[in-house]
Amino acid sequence: MSESNLFEQQRRNRRRSAILVGVFIAFFAWIGFGGDLAFYLNTANAEEAAYRHAVPWFGIATTLFGVGMVWFSWRRGPKQVLWSTGAWELVEPSKPEERQLVNVVEEMAIASGLPRPKIWIVPENDPNAFATGIVESDAHVAVTDGLLGVLNRDQLQAVIAHEMAHIQNHDVKLMTLLAALVGVIAIMSDGMARTLRFGGMRGGSRGGGGKRGGNPLAIVILVLWIITIILAPIISRLLALGVSRKREFLADATAAQFTRNPQALASALHAIHSHHAATTAIKQGAAHLCIADPMGRRLTNRQGFVADLFATHPPMPVRVARLKAMAYRFEKTGVLSADL
Repeated sequence: MSESNLFEQQRRNRRRSAILVGVFIAFFAWIGFGGDLAFYLNTANAEEAAYRHAVPWFGIATTLFGVGMVWFSWRRGPKQVLWSTGAWELVEPSKPEERQLVNVVEEMAIASGLPRPKIWIVPENDPNAFATGIVESDAHVAVTDGLLGVLNRDQLQAVIAHEMAHIQNHDVKLMTLLAALVGVIAIMSDGMARTLRFGGMRGGSRGGGGKRGGNPLAIVILVLWIITIILAPIISRLLALGVSRKREFLADATAAQFTRNPQALASALHAIHSHHAATTAIKQGAAHLCIADPMGRRLTNRQGFVADLFATHPPMPVRVARLKAMAYRFEKTGVLSADL
């Protein structure tokens, strides 16, 4: 991977992070102001003594809530991701595999030219790893107990290099924001749907226009508002999956350049892929952060439209094949490069 490709990827990630924040705030603004507009139109012709919705309290409140959640995700998103997995920080290694992990992380920090990230252990038997963080100076790398038990030193080094590549490419900022904001959208949509089901839909359109019935424009806006609530968590989840898949190939190639050993990452991914159990400690909201699909790797065993649409990662056999091709070219030419 050329230096220009790396810088271009970093620029794209910064731009997409800003777009993500803007879309997230706009979503909450629409939820609030859209509801205000529908309520205003539905009460505009109400009887004189009836309530008329004039001040957009809902829109102001939901927009401020969206801004607050962006700030919270920026400040606390990485810690929330780690907390959700039950990870504990490795400060003083006490076992040989823990000391080896610390040494490998320090080596890959030097190779990547980045500050050494904080190291976390996830109490989980399934082998997996992920990186999280908003800025390079406060990044985190987490591995499961199972990963330490399955991989040898070269393979572990390759996996850590892959996570350091995500940090260097600014993938973790975008993916951590996605993990936090997608979760908020899902919770918000669930709450709003529950309100509509048990509260908001009762009582018909009382006071919405006297004997003439409801305002047609208000009904259209309300329908669009409800559709947004229903589709938002699905669309945001697909967005998270798509962002993850496109970045895994780049992180694999970058990791191979850090270690100068693409075959080690190929064998590490094969070993991880051979364990088919789901990584139960890592929930669906953080699945796109991991080096392998933590949900059981069912879809990532396949190729095609459905797998491309719903899998958190590209097919593992394809990733392994690309790395083996890199290793072959490196052995024959002495040049380590990849067609991304």
